[in-house]
Amino acid sequence: MYFKGKNYWAIILGGSSGFGLAAAKHLAAEGMNLCIVHRDRRQRAAEIQQAFDALSHDNIEVITYNQDALKKENITAILADLSIRLAEKNGGVRLLLHAIAKGNLKPMTPYDIASDTPLLQQEDFQLTIQAMAISLYDWAQALWEKGLYSPDARILGLTSAGNTKAWRYYAAVSAAKNTLEALIRSMALEFAPYGIRANVIQAGITDTPSLRMIPGHEELMNFAKTNNPFKRITTPEDVARVIYLMTRDEAAWINGALIPVDGGEKLV
Repeated sequence: MYFKGKNYWAIILGGSSGFGLAAAKHLAAEGMNLCIVHRDRRQRAAEIQQAFDALSHDNIEVITYNQDALKKENITAILADLSIRLAEKNGGVRLLLHAIAKGNLKPMTPYDIASDTPLLQQEDFQLTIQAMAISLYDWAQALWEKGLYSPDARILGLTSAGNTKAWRYYAAVSAAKNTLEALIRSMALEFAPYGIRANVIQAGITDTPSLRMIPGHEELMNFAKTNNPFKRITTPEDVARVIYLMTRDEAAWINGALIPVDGGEKLV
């Protein structure tokens, strides 16, 4: 367990499924304490709690909040609670991982869709960019203001190939991904004097709940599987392993980078 006895914490925003949950499992197995913020309906409560219960082992602390991570008052309350726990054992936040997948998937034009399908509007961009990009900065700044980062802390965001490729229905998310990448670059520069590294991971096509929300996701998965050099799509575990690698001491000199985790999918 790489982090055993160091009392490091990871804050995972969007940690109840997909990349966030996979990262939580891997980090917990390496001795990282977890603060998971998620937003799920009551119907999934038992399933999610079972997954969270499995994370607690070998004295690993796991605290979870089923709250809207986008609300400033929730950020304040959660960090106030966490700061008490950190003070008790002289701990610090080693990783802030942003895995929130909340956005609007709507077409720009009515071409080849039902006449009553809503089209993409300005407010759709605003909601999506706030949730999938700017909220990371809100958390990163709040953590810095409260002095909760450990020395040599890491901030990680998640992007996709949709940052440069045009996928139908994906315009708002694509704008959010590009905003996130721009924020990460600036955070890498401006947080560096405080010992904080900021990077973004570009995952390949992965079968996650958020991907399944995209109309035509089956074609994306089939294309990725056919053309990937390894003839398979990316898994959440592939990405989780790299997230873990980015939290290790050896990754301290990686800052402001976009790191593809796709088995070479970007080559085709």
